Amino acid sequence: MGALLAAWGDKFRPYPDGADLPEHHDQCLGCGTGNPHGHRLRVIRQGDGVQAWHTFDNRHVGAPGIVHGGAIATVLDDLYGFLLYLVGEPAVTRQLTVDYHAPVLIGATYRLDAAVTQREGRKLFVAATVSALEGRSVATSTAVFVTVGVDHFTQGSDAEGLGA
Repeated sequence: MGALLAAWGDKFRPYPDGADLPEHHDQCLGCGTGNPHGHRLRVIRQGDGVQAWHTFDNRHVGAPGIVHGGAIATVLDDLYGFLLYLVGEPAVTRQLTVDYHAPVLIGATYRLDAAVTQREGRKLFVAATVSALEGRSVATSTAVFVTVGVDHFTQGSDAEGLGA
């Protein structure tokens, strides 16, 4: 676990505009390439925020042909995690709100954009939009994150498959 956290902590550094941002860790449900159930989200820095394109598949079905709202919330929560690289310190989700404006469809590609809107001490206020490729917003989100030290994550267990 210690080696994983040390490597993860090194990711909180400046990245140039347009840079591909590294996955949080191999088993991350949102972006981990080693998680067979994950979304494998790929994110780039876009100005002061982050951007991704994502296509939900049949693992994410709620109603037939429509993405489960929890899968959308998962991707948004993970997208916010990439903003932390730009902030330069880790944080945890305190509150996540998602407003669903239209069905998100299985097999369609969506653009996701997120940015930090405000900071008050340890609190980071963030916002995101999920848009269909023609530009129509299908979901918006806001969240509050609270910064923590990397040692906060030592509460996890090596039995969860995250040990180094």
